[in-house]
Amino acid sequence: MQWRSIVVGLVVLRLSLSCVVWLAFGLGPNVSWGFNFPLSFSLHKLDLLFGDEKGTDPRGNSWSQRVQGHRHEEAATTCAKVEEESPKKSYLSFFDGNQDEYVRRYSSFPDTLKAKMKDMAKEMFYFGYDNYMKYAFPEDELNPIDCEGRGPDVLNPSNININDVLGNYSLTLIDTLDTLLVLGNVTEFQRAVKLVIDTVSFDKDSTVQVFEANIRILGSLISSHILLTDPKHPFGKVDFDGYDNELLHLAHDLAVRLLPAFENTSTGIPYPRVNLKTGVPPDSINETCTAGAGSLLVEFGILSRLIGDSTFEWVARRAVRALWNLRSNETGLLGNVVNIQTGQWVGKQSGLGAGMDSFYEYLLKSYILFGEKEDHRMFQASYESIQNHMRRGRESCNEGEGDPPLYVNVNMFSGEIMNTWIDSLQAFFPGLQVLNGDVDNAICLHAFYYAIWKRFGALPERYNWQLQAPDVLFYPLRPELVESTYLLYQATKNPFYLHVGMDILQSLEKNAKVRCGYATLHHVVDKSKEDRMESFFLSETCKYLYLLFDEDNPLHKSDNKYIFTTEGHVVPIDKRFREKQWNDPFPCEEAVLAQREPNHRPTPPSNTSNCNRIPEERRYTLPLKSVYMRQIDHMVGLF
Repeated sequence: MQWRSIVVGLVVLRLSLSCVVWLAFGLGPNVSWGFNFPLSFSLHKLDLLFGDEKGTDPRGNSWSQRVQGHRHEEAATTCAKVEEESPKKSYLSFFDGNQDEYVRRYSSFPDTLKAKMKDMAKEMFYFGYDNYMKYAFPEDELNPIDCEGRGPDVLNPSNININDVLGNYSLTLIDTLDTLLVLGNVTEFQRAVKLVIDTVSFDKDSTVQVFEANIRILGSLISSHILLTDPKHPFGKVDFDGYDNELLHLAHDLAVRLLPAFENTSTGIPYPRVNLKTGVPPDSINETCTAGAGSLLVEFGILSRLIGDSTFEWVARRAVRALWNLRSNETGLLGNVVNIQTGQWVGKQSGLGAGMDSFYEYLLKSYILFGEKEDHRMFQASYESIQNHMRRGRESCNEGEGDPPLYVNVNMFSGEIMNTWIDSLQAFFPGLQVLNGDVDNAICLHAFYYAIWKRFGALPERYNWQLQAPDVLFYPLRPELVESTYLLYQATKNPFYLHVGMDILQSLEKNAKVRCGYATLHHVVDKSKEDRMESFFLSETCKYLYLLFDEDNPLHKSDNKYIFTTEGHVVPIDKRFREKQWNDPFPCEEAVLAQREPNHRPTPPSNTSNCNRIPEERRYTLPLKSVYMRQIDHMVGLF
């Protein structure tokens, strides 16, 4: 009897050890901390069991493994015998599952449902817009919970979260002007334009961020003026008797008030803020972010070419060149914060999100609008550096082994990962990749952000891809994911992206709608709210949602080609913007730049479209294979 007890004890001990090993390799239940956030990725552990570890390329297939460091190397040694004895098997087989669920859900989208979503997007816009006009105008923003207006925080000038944006100039009305035309409401557009002309002045003692005033106010005034005076009338007859270029005059006035930011800086990189009455504040800091200083060229360039004054394009282009010349000689990357007097990088993080995003965007869009080869060369060199140093994961989006492609934050000099979070602003990048013709990479990155949205019904401001949890929990109704969804649908016509748009619409209705509008989500998990509706919700988020479902919109049917500014304002690609009424102030710069860029490719025509790069046979299959969709869903904790 004693030997039987010993045998039973040994069997129990063996089973216990097996369970411990099973859990250690992440194949059992996930550990969580109250929010159902898995503690860490376990895909690399599956790879150790099924894959072939022959050394790790620092830019290789598995970004989820590398950040764990030597601990995984030890695990690989421990598992050597398992690998030898087990048949080779891809860890992606773990995600095979029932792939038909993705096909059933995403492969079609009826026209009746499309029409319903279009109406829903329109109603969403008007619920926010009408309540702004009723309760908030002429103040800058609507507080949608209390149904009140909001202006600058005059009692706390250091509150830059508010004061950088709100200048006491009816921000939401101005930012929304061209959205009214996109929705086909010519009557309200004309009424709104007259209100702006009659009530808005920039002669205000307001200290605002140059970048925000440029993209939200200057960009909208220019866009609306162009659409008002366009002889081709893509939105029908929208001009009215008595209009005398007042929006253009307002834009010019504002731009002149922003010019002091470019004075008294030894690098040509502008100060981040100006007072609209007095210029640069005496206590202004000497540090600015790359996007803030380098994303002025589209609006300033169009203004210069409309009024025949090179000053605005000259200062904006000088700032871009100054930043470009400060990039790393090793990686070709830029940092995110720079000292405008010394040219030293204060922030050495290089990424695609906050502080960097629209710098890259405006290199490409400036080229598309103005046809300057220099802009294209800078963009292509930047894109190559991004692909070489920020992109992690498998080489192909829709083929092969390893983690899905992801763009991480790296040190601008070494290319090494600096942290394990990405931010919601990076969700714009798939849209930019579409404009650049790199649709496959756009599909994969977009799928990752969409999976995060499905998890939380919103995009947290920062998401930690290693912990599978938000680092910063709020969501201020940002448009970047919707923008990329719209552009990917235009490029592929795949019904998958209509489903994404519907999910976003329904989430906003469910989680953000309040008494007088749509409110910022303070916490994407518990869905608590903040009493703020930023102007970009109406200017961009609602606009892109509406356009996604409106196949017959004049923007889609017109013979003209259009591009959107970083604030979503509509600008035609017009030969007027290819013509300068002045001599190039930097006659030698382009040749010097070309010499500095090794192996630069021939510059393509700047007015071509990249919207037909997906073969016809792929348009009605899933844009990403089911196995890879399921893999991404797992990696953000959806199952």
